[in-house]
Formats: sequence, C-alpha cells, structure tokens
Amino acid sequence: MGFERFGRKSFTSQTKVAAFIDYLDKGELRATQCKKCVQVFFPPRADCPHCLGSEMDWVKIEGTGNLISFTKVNYGPAGFESDVPYILGLVDYGDIKAFGRVASNVQEEALKVGMLMKAMVNKLPDGQIIYEFLPE
Repeated sequence: MGFERFGRKSFTSQTKVAAFIDYLDKGELRATQCKKCVQVFFPPRADCPHCLGSEMDWVKIEGTGNLISFTKVNYGPAGFESDVPYILGLVDYGDIKAFGRVASNVQEEALKVGMLMKAMVNKLPDGQIIYEFLPE
C-alpha cells in the first residue's frame, strides 16, 4: 500500500514521499528537512527548492503548537464535496508550520488564534489514514 491511503480521497498512488504514510501508520506526523541547507518542509518534499538538494531527513512533529490561522471551507475541491463544511488550521511548532484539518468535533467558535493545538493521527474505517488538529 502506498500514498493512495492518505486522506479521505487520494488522487495519486505513487510519490517520492510515500514514507509519510508509514509514519502516519505509526501515529507520527513528520516533515522533511534538507540535509544540505536544513530547510524544513511540510507537507513533506523529496527535493529542496532552495538548494536543489534531494537528500532529506524525516523530522517528527510532536508536542503542541500555536494555532496561527484557520478558515472554514464551504466549497470542497473535487472528491471532497460531501465533506463540507470543514475547518483547516495552520499550526506553528516553532521550526515547522503544519496545516491540515481541525477535528470535526471542534466547533469554529471554540478556535482562537494562539491557542495550543496538537496533531492526532486517525485511521478511517475504509482503511484511509488522516491527521487532524485538536485543541490541547
């Protein structure tokens, strides 16, 4: 199984960062870091756009981060039309900024910029795997 297991709907089965799914299977959210220029990327990248290097390390995103922005999505892209509305959040973990869905049981009114959030990996009944953000 490869990248086709990521998210509620995946449009690709092959990617150079398929290990992202292996880490999610272990309950870990990871970013990549260029070995040459030490830039960190989330979502993970296989190649660095800064120095053009292609040697990356996987960096664990753990603990809590600060919610720096969020938005409510009312019109989903292809494959996600039935999921709307949902909330996307951008969480700052210091050296890493990660974005993704806020857990569906969190009401928009409960979210405040600056609040502590943590990432939670969830395996869906259909075999897909996702990560979501929850207030700490």
